Amino acid sequence: MDWGNWTIVNEFVLVSFSALPAELQILLFLLFLFIYFVTFMGNVLIILVTTADSALHSPMYFFLRNLSFLEISFNMVIVPKMLSTLLTEKTTISFIGCATQMYFFFFFGAAECCLLATMAYDRYVAICNPLRYPVIMDQQACVQLAAASWFSGFPVATVQTSWIFSFPFCGPNKVNHFFCDSPPVIALVCADTSLFELEALTATILFILFPFLLILGSYVRILSTIFRMPSAEGKQKAFSTCSSHLVVVSLFYSTAILTYFRPRSNTSPENKKLLSLFYTVVTPMLNPIIYSLRNSEVKAALHRTLRRAFGAQKL
Repeated sequence: MDWGNWTIVNEFVLVSFSALPAELQILLFLLFLFIYFVTFMGNVLIILVTTADSALHSPMYFFLRNLSFLEISFNMVIVPKMLSTLLTEKTTISFIGCATQMYFFFFFGAAECCLLATMAYDRYVAICNPLRYPVIMDQQACVQLAAASWFSGFPVATVQTSWIFSFPFCGPNKVNHFFCDSPPVIALVCADTSLFELEALTATILFILFPFLLILGSYVRILSTIFRMPSAEGKQKAFSTCSSHLVVVSLFYSTAILTYFRPRSNTSPENKKLLSLFYTVVTPMLNPIIYSLRNSEVKAALHRTLRRAFGAQKL
């Protein structure tokens, strides 16, 4: 290969939704801005309520606080830049900016997969082994599990991002996406990427499929235990403690698996953008709504917090 013909790429152009009419892009900007605001406020509210109310100082809500903080961070990596591409004609992102966005996308994405698996394990112990639950899921164990979930994003983000941006980019710099995801960026590389693609598939299996299988196995055991419970009240109470998590897992993993496990020939760039919108923008907004509307303990804690807040103002 003639190295002298290479063009140094200093920035990338995010195609985003530039093919849409300007009026529709403005409507999308307003819609995504509203979703971003709801996501931020909803997850902050979950963090504040579960921290302020002593009744929610349990392992399940400790992990929920971690999930809410992770969702805020994950959203901040993607949405602000996407909003700017909808509002202005300048849709470029620097080489370093693209690498940074990709790094934290991988970091928070892998951490969320592992944290959702940790939350499933917590529900498994609570329902299938309730007598030993306080011993198994003590404070130290919860901190270690949460820390391991967060740390899991570090190796995949470091390896994948550094490997991708060590490849040569020979001139084409249009990323056909609304953020720097690996498939549209790797498509711009002018070198053999087969070894990287094998590593990327392995990482996808380890950090998406493997946690999903752990969650699936946990819920098979959980449902088996629930169905063997003698009382209908016990079944309803047990199922209510894990139904919110099950809905969140279904939403997140269904779109992530469709995005990263479908053959390239079967997925158009536009369809992939729609799927990516769901797990990067919509799901983080739905999580606090699902956990607050479907969880009686969170709703009761929210009412208590609001009463205390308004009562203090009156005094």
